[in-house]
Amino acid sequence: MKIVLCYPVEGRHIDQIRAAAPDAHVVDAGQERVAAELPDCDLFCGHPKVPVPWDDVVARGRLTWIQSSAAGLDHCLVPSVVASPITVTSASGVLADQVAEHGIGLAIACTRRFPLFLDQQAKGEFVRRPTKDLTDATVGIVGFGGNGRRLARVLVPFNVRILATDYFPVKKPPHVEFLGGPETLPEILPQVDILFLCAPLTAATKNLLDQAAFAAMKPGAILVNMARGKMVDENALVDALESGRLDSAGLDVTPDEPPAPESRLWRAPRLIITPHVGGQSYRRIDAMTDFFCDNLRRSLRGEELRNLVDKRLGFPEPQADW
Repeated sequence: MKIVLCYPVEGRHIDQIRAAAPDAHVVDAGQERVAAELPDCDLFCGHPKVPVPWDDVVARGRLTWIQSSAAGLDHCLVPSVVASPITVTSASGVLADQVAEHGIGLAIACTRRFPLFLDQQAKGEFVRRPTKDLTDATVGIVGFGGNGRRLARVLVPFNVRILATDYFPVKKPPHVEFLGGPETLPEILPQVDILFLCAPLTAATKNLLDQAAFAAMKPGAILVNMARGKMVDENALVDALESGRLDSAGLDVTPDEPPAPESRLWRAPRLIITPHVGGQSYRRIDAMTDFFCDNLRRSLRGEELRNLVDKRLGFPEPQADW
């Protein structure tokens, strides 16, 4: 069995994977060799950020399992993979702690006007300006998987009212007031003070927040996107900020990464952009390797894999430990 890796592992991670599958040949392909190594492997763990010949991989017929090292799956769920018997599992929830921390950080930066006050500091100004509150706010969470559920738990001490939507609106925890299907999003948009996006990018969620959605939102609301940039219509977002309909926004993801120099995002008022670092952690590679090894042992024992993806939907079904 040949396992190909394409995430930034160290020697100790490779040793850990070999210990979980002693009979496997483990190849650290990196971004440089992943396209060449993929057609001749049985298992793949990683996130290619370079073009990969997925159609050729599927036609070769050797690859049986893709373990994404990212929560998002748009890098591998091409039509040929979806139609194939290849099993796909995601890393949804593996870095949920970090994503929740970053999302709350962006929200607080917006409510407490950190960019404004940092700009004043740079100018030597000491002027009080109005702020907003996260405490006692009504919060919306779109996408209630691993990341969304962890975010909700971390928000509890702020005494927020939580309204959430998910494709699988099941196992509503007691600290969430409402959990509905995607069709209920129009019901919660006019109510929320802060809207967090934590859903995967699929055909159904692309441009989910468009001009009509922003018009339906509560005036003065805040948007925080921790999911995928293409879930938000870029021009509609900037229009909402420029008009004042939207109070402010924090984006860890953008439709194009990085945004083009001419993108309106760079000049939008009251917008914070971080360069897709929500899942960063000093333990990131350790956590991903631990997860992969657990799934690898499950696979070798013939047990059900964690984060098994419904390829037609583009994300995992609800997990037993939710």
